[in-house]
Amino acid sequence: MANYLVFLSSYLLSQYIRLSTLLTAAVIALSGCASMSEQECLTANWFDQGFRDGRSGQPLSRIADHQKACAKVGVKPDNALYFQGRDQGIQIYCTPENALAVGRLGQPYRNACPASLEQQFLMSYEKGKQHYEAELRIEALNRDTRQLELLLRAEDDKEKRRYLRQNIRDLDWERQRAREEQYYLERRLGD
Repeated sequence: MANYLVFLSSYLLSQYIRLSTLLTAAVIALSGCASMSEQECLTANWFDQGFRDGRSGQPLSRIADHQKACAKVGVKPDNALYFQGRDQGIQIYCTPENALAVGRLGQPYRNACPASLEQQFLMSYEKGKQHYEAELRIEALNRDTRQLELLLRAEDDKEKRRYLRQNIRDLDWERQRAREEQYYLERRLGD
């Protein structure tokens, strides 16, 4: 029984490490990309670029990324036009409705909203993020249950089968609680 627990623990740990490695690689790959291509720099409408960045919740520092990317082709962003556009775009991004959507998608908040809009944004964002995390929890419980069911099908030892069935029942109970929490959060979203 102890050997089986070690096997199960190591298997789940290996799956966690694999997922963590994939996520880390994706973040590193995305962080190396330039904010704009050479062609985009050469043909940029800086008001529109600022509007798009504001509407997507990019922080004020995003202009520095554009400056760096465009310096390679000798283009300097028009800061005045960029910030005029960004100011309009950020008004769309920083609404409570959008905050809820951003949170439900699990997207990060980059401290982009002005102080006058941030408190309302963060309240709605937190509700959405709680819902997202509840969904992740249910998915993880479903995945763990499937893995244990696969192990159960392959197991011949009665004692190990009994142990696996008990773990599956425990996960079912946890999943039911997670679904109740998700239902509660869904009702709160309507408030």
